This record gives sequence, structure tokens and C-alpha cells, in this order.
Amino acid sequence: MSETSATPAYPVGLRLDGRRVVLVGGGTVAQRRLPALLAAGARVTLVAPEATPSVEAMATAGEIAWERRGWRDGDLADAWYALAATDDAAVNAAIVAEAEARRVWCVRADDADRGTAWTPATGRSDGITIAVLTSGEHGAAGRDPRRAAAIRDAVVARLGDGTLGAEQRGPRTPGVALVGGGPGDPDLITVRGRRLLAQADVVVADRLGPRDLLDELPPHVEVIDAAKIPYGRAMAQEAINTVLVEHAKAGRSVVRLKGGDPFVFGRGMEEAEQLAAEGVQVTVVPGISSAISVPGAAGIPVTHRGVAHEFTVVSGHVAPEDPRSLVDWTALARLRGTLVLLMAVENLGAIAAALRAHGRPDDTPVAIVQEGTMATERRVDATLATAADRAAAQGIRPPAVIVIGDVVAVGPSAP
Repeated sequence: MSETSATPAYPVGLRLDGRRVVLVGGGTVAQRRLPALLAAGARVTLVAPEATPSVEAMATAGEIAWERRGWRDGDLADAWYALAATDDAAVNAAIVAEAEARRVWCVRADDADRGTAWTPATGRSDGITIAVLTSGEHGAAGRDPRRAAAIRDAVVARLGDGTLGAEQRGPRTPGVALVGGGPGDPDLITVRGRRLLAQADVVVADRLGPRDLLDELPPHVEVIDAAKIPYGRAMAQEAINTVLVEHAKAGRSVVRLKGGDPFVFGRGMEEAEQLAAEGVQVTVVPGISSAISVPGAAGIPVTHRGVAHEFTVVSGHVAPEDPRSLVDWTALARLRGTLVLLMAVENLGAIAAALRAHGRPDDTPVAIVQEGTMATERRVDATLATAADRAAAQGIRPPAVIVIGDVVAVGPSAP
């Protein structure tokens, strides 16, 4: 057996479903390796006198068999694969020796070159597994796991955002993906959302979606502006539904790109119901809601130990006195936690007045975050009594997230 990594490893994928794997050592190496082994269906036996809390939880849940003792000769009987991951070099060497005698492939965590197998840097994206191994070049010994991990991450990232492999993806599946684009920063869209966007034939985009991503689309992709500009020109929901159905039925892959999450005041379910009624395949890709992410990016936790044990998200597009309102403002005023208002700039004065009238103190801290997570983000701080006037004086305009509660005064960015 070679004692250096100058000789490259032969890559192979092990099919471990239902097969016995022995892992010796219950420390952080085991904690890192167990999830992938379990995902592969391996029947894992852990041999270790102690284990980390996470590994112990896997044993308690019945995911692995745990023999609470040190390793002894014979533990690799009937094993297909083994990992020597104790903190004792002599024990690890003995495990590898038994594995060699039994012709069981064995990874040695403390000295990879002295094992008979290496664990690659592994990543997954859309059904593709990327495994990267490095070895000494030009006769030089020494694996470089950091380089392997960096290469893996680069490939997985490009597969994830659709910049690698989109042109070889094969036949498109007609249908509509309702994609939550997050609060606005293009880096905050999910990996799956970005990949579907890169693979789309048609993109129906809202004003509040991550607009910068549209510039990355190939020239053949049709982009349809479905922007609902507040208090101005809008594309009716019925028209949006019609566009989605028509393009999907024409055999195209359609992405409905929304801001935030499709089901948080995004009319996502209305679109999903209409598409389902028309027999169109629908995929829902959740997004990061601005209700949580925008306050967080501005340094405001919506909950905080000893300050707020709950938070409530409310649409403010309908004023409290409006008969169409479905919000119990009296009950909201009695809550002690955080109140997050979306689409509430126009009605902020009426909302603040209703909360104060029903018992919320005038000096309750308020933060108004306009265009959160974007380069143009700005924050205006006030109290419940002054919030409407401060917003008007500062020229606050949508989109803005309004946070009401003591959490506004928490943290280094507090006024």
C-alpha cells in the first residue's frame, strides 16, 4: 500500500443502501460523515465509548446502531466500508490493518494517506453529485482537501445558479414555477430559484423581484413586466394568470418571479389554483420573506430573548377603518411582541392611530426600512406617535417594511 498521495485515487461511487458500514469514533468527524452515509441508505454501526450530542441524537432516534465501547479486533466483520475516526493514531492504524486483511475499504481520518480510501469533497445540485479528489502532482505527495472543497463549491455554485450546464439540460418540462425572489438583493434568492430562472423560456416578473437577475438571462428569454407599481399602473391579476397559462400550454418553461415569498401577500395561491384548474404543472419555490429579512438586514431582530416572544406580520394596504379590513387591530394593540407591517406606507398614520387608541403606548419604538437589502436601503426611526410625520418628512415611499416594538431599540444599530 502506498504511503503517499502522489498516486491518484480511482474514483468510484459506492452503493451502500442496506449494507453495513462501521464508523469507529463518535467525534466531529463522525458528526460530519454520518448524514451522507445515512442519506445513502447505509446500515451504520458506530463504535465509540462517547459521542457528540448530535451523533448521540442519531443513535437515540434509531438512525444508527451505537456500541458504547472502544474498538476491538473483529468489529469490521461483514462490513462493506469503514471509517477510522478515533483520536488515537494506534487504534486507527489497527482498524486500517483489519480492513486491509478483510479487504474492506477504509478511510483514516487522522492520516488519509495511510487509509485505503479517501473521502472526496462532495456537493449536490439538482440530482447531480460532484465529488472532487486531489493528489500530489508531478511526483509531489500530499492531498489538498481545501483545494478540493474550493473546486467543489465553485462547480456546485455554477450548477445551482444555472451558469453551468443549462445549455445541456435536455428537454424542458413545460409548466410554471412560482419563485420567491427574496427581499431584493439578488444574492438572497434561493439556489433552486436561481437555477430555474436560468433555465426559463419566459419570465413574468414583479417590480419587487430581484431585478438585477433579469440582466443575466440569455437574449432568447422573454421577460414580461407584471409590475404592480403601488398606487399606479398595474397588470391585472387575471391578465397575469392568462399569460402564465398560455405560455405553459405552449410548451414553455415559465418562471413567475416575485419579491419575498410567493405565499406571503404575493397572490401565489391564486395563481397556483388557476394554473392547476387549467391542468398546468406548478412548482412552488419558497423565498425569503421581507417581513423577517429586511428587519434582520437592518439590524433589527423580530424576536429577542427577554424582549419579544412573538412577532405578527400584517398587510397594511387596507386602513383599519376600511370595511374591507380583515385585521383585528384591537387585539394587535394588546400584544406585547413585535408587529411587522408590509405595504403600509400610505396607511401608516391611520394604523398608528388605531394601535394607540387601543392601548399601544405612544413611545413604542418604530423603524421604517425602505428598499431593504438593496444598495438604496435607508432606515428611519421614530415612535408610534411620530412615525407617520417622520415618514412624510423623510419622503418614505414603497417598498418599505415597518417594525413596531421594543426590538427596534435592541442591538448596535438601535437609535
